[in-house]
Amino acid sequence: MKQQSAATIIPSDRHALHSLGAGEITTALKNTEDFKNFFQQHPVPNLDDLIMKLAAPVGKKSFLVFKNNKYINVLTENIAFFYVKYDSSIIVDFDSNEYFVNHSLKQIKNVLLAKQFFRLNKQYLVNFNAVKEVEHYFARKLLVNLVIPAKDKLLVSKEKVTDFLHWLDNR
Repeated sequence: MKQQSAATIIPSDRHALHSLGAGEITTALKNTEDFKNFFQQHPVPNLDDLIMKLAAPVGKKSFLVFKNNKYINVLTENIAFFYVKYDSSIIVDFDSNEYFVNHSLKQIKNVLLAKQFFRLNKQYLVNFNAVKEVEHYFARKLLVNLVIPAKDKLLVSKEKVTDFLHWLDNR
């Protein structure tokens, strides 16, 4: 029985030398070409796009509320704004119906899409689709008018004006 010779490895203080046969070099080059051709034919997807899709926030789709002895699901897309009255958070939908919800505005803001809802002040969290118009007000504040009338003047403090206008503009 004939023994096959193993590749020779010569240790050195600078490099390790490995003798390769002509067939091994040809195979290695062919495999490298195949690898290169594969990625030219099948482009790698943009990693930034993949990361954005994976990190895309979903947001809460609905809120379970109790009204007239019934539990009702109010879809987030139907909510015009949230406001606080006597330490209770209230949902107002686009039909002007009001519902109590057992969460603070801070908790609600954290589960909603920041792109869709903005915290105007301590009392109000508004849906982008509910904003009718915005006016300049005294002391560099903004007055927000909604498609659904609110019980209070909705003012944006001068500290939040830039963020609010950026939120309105970046759709």
